[in-house]
Amino acid sequence: MSSARPIALAFVLAVAAGTAFAAGDPARGQRAYQKCFACHSLVAGERNLQGPSLVGVWGRRAGALADFEYSAALVEAGRERDLRWDAATLDAFLADPQRAVPGIAMGFFGIKDAAERADLIAYLKAVAR
Repeated sequence: MSSARPIALAFVLAVAAGTAFAAGDPARGQRAYQKCFACHSLVAGERNLQGPSLVGVWGRRAGALADFEYSAALVEAGRERDLRWDAATLDAFLADPQRAVPGIAMGFFGIKDAAERADLIAYLKAVAR
C-alpha cells in the first residue's frame, strides 16, 4: 500500500465525518436557541423584538425584513453582496457576526463551537422556514 492511500483515506473519512457532523441535531439546536430567543422571535405574527423575527429567515436576503430597522452594514451586505441566509452564511455569521458583516449593531459575540452552530442551524432550518 502506498503512503498516499492512507492519507487519501483519512481525507475521505474526515470529509464524510464533517458532512455528517455539519447536518446538526435540531433537538440540541432548540437548546442552543436559548442564546437567541431574548432578541429573536420564531412565532409567526409576533412583533419583532430587539432583533428581527427569524420566521421565514431561510433564504431571506440579509437586512430585508420590511418592518425592522437594521444596521446600515447588514442592509448593505444584503444589497451589495446579495447575502442570503442559508446554512453556510448562518454558520459564518453565528461563528463571528462582526467578522461576517463588519459594522453590524448586533451585540452578540458568536458561537465558537462548530457542533453547537450546526445544531442551531438545523433547528432554524426546521422551524424558521
